[in-house]
Amino acid sequence: MKVTALERFASGLALLALMGSATAFAQQSNKPNVVFILADNMGYGDLGSYGGGELRGAPTPRLDAMAQEGLRLTQFLVEPACTPSRAALMTGQYSIRNGLSLIAIEGTPYTLPARAFTMGELFKGVGYATAIFGKWHLGSAPQSLPTAHGFDEFYGIPPDISWDASTYAQTIALTHSINAPFDELLKIGPQIVEAKDGGPLRVVKPFTEEVRTNIDDELVEKSIDFMRRQKSAGKPFFLYLPFSMGHVPNLPSQQFRGKSRIGNFGDKMMEGDFHVGQIMDTLRALGVENDTIVVFASDNGPFGEAAREFGNQGTPDKGSSGPFRGELGEVTEGSIRTAAIIRWPGHVKPNTTAYAMFSIMDFLPTFARIVGGQMPTDRQIDGVDQIDVLLGNSATGHRESFLSFIGGEVVAARWKQWRIYFTDIHPTGNGPQRQPGIFSASAAMAGYPKVYNIEMDPHEDLVVAGLFGWVSGPALKTVEEYLASVKKYPNPPAPNITQFGGR
Repeated sequence: MKVTALERFASGLALLALMGSATAFAQQSNKPNVVFILADNMGYGDLGSYGGGELRGAPTPRLDAMAQEGLRLTQFLVEPACTPSRAALMTGQYSIRNGLSLIAIEGTPYTLPARAFTMGELFKGVGYATAIFGKWHLGSAPQSLPTAHGFDEFYGIPPDISWDASTYAQTIALTHSINAPFDELLKIGPQIVEAKDGGPLRVVKPFTEEVRTNIDDELVEKSIDFMRRQKSAGKPFFLYLPFSMGHVPNLPSQQFRGKSRIGNFGDKMMEGDFHVGQIMDTLRALGVENDTIVVFASDNGPFGEAAREFGNQGTPDKGSSGPFRGELGEVTEGSIRTAAIIRWPGHVKPNTTAYAMFSIMDFLPTFARIVGGQMPTDRQIDGVDQIDVLLGNSATGHRESFLSFIGGEVVAARWKQWRIYFTDIHPTGNGPQRQPGIFSASAAMAGYPKVYNIEMDPHEDLVVAGLFGWVSGPALKTVEEYLASVKKYPNPPAPNITQFGGR
């Protein structure tokens, strides 16, 4: 069919309009500040804007207001657990590419490599002040610290363990596993630490349950002070606030104890919502509210049955996966699909949603596009630039597949609305010791993947591999493309703390 000159002209105008809207922000003289707040083990169904909140007995008004003022992602995909998701966020790569596809555990050799390129380095490279207050969980080796990867300031819990480390001294004393007075256990146990750019960790104080109770107050106070200092200095800032909201043991501060109707978990949800409000109020008071991108997201789905033992005034210390199946540590939809809200006045349209598939890895290349930073070219970058999703120029975005790893294995894939399992993940044990999540058993299947359609069957109750046998083809192509990239850019040894191989 012949195309007329008028049609070519009209097509050219449409293309220029699209390019203009996607690049307008890059022509601004001032770079936007970026605040990234990361909740911990908060499920898809916990926030009011995602069907939880008041209905769950724990209202989240400030986060619901943020959703009204920004973009709510409804197909935000993460990795199955804390360390893997944080590695993916920081590097824009699948966690396995940096040897971090299992939860980091103190004493193991698995740690963020020195050559890793992180979000801190991206922002620092274009003139931003950078800070992280909270949980790093990517290793405590000198080359792995946030201050070795572009962050000017770090204050938080030990960088190789998580929030439940606050219970270590008590459980050691309970079991008499180390014969020492309790005061000595506190001294040799986990410590709150801080560091400056390029410097070593400095011990601040023992990480006790009392400190755990009030830690988010501390982290938010330091975040507010950091933003005020950068505003006074006239410098753009990147604040990474991975606080404790959602992670066992949820120990609410005195101000929020008993505020919800569902115990400690709900109290901590309400506390975290309040803290997000404090950050938003500070941005407004500083006059930079409209010049700041604020992202709130969760690193993975919630703790479920595996968290029973933490206790919670007679109620479970766990979140909700909403309509999906699974919990932290699995690769089911409820584990790897969670909440994410993006607020950027003047660019992100208020009160909008995006069903585009959006990975936690996509933030790094998207931020690089926004601030004019350079992504490395000597490695595989799995994240994709999703600026068109943020600006409302694309309903589908630039991603249609996503892989899930546990240790060294590709165990599942998402391709469009299909979820494909190459390994069967199922709970292990009986009665009160029935354990799913990170303690579940995995068993290789008989050569054929399981297939679910998560749109017609969000809870993954019906295997449809026979009805839609063709789905395995595109999913396997995604795996083949990943394997080809590994040949070009080999992965480091995958983490494994049950098989040692004489290392």
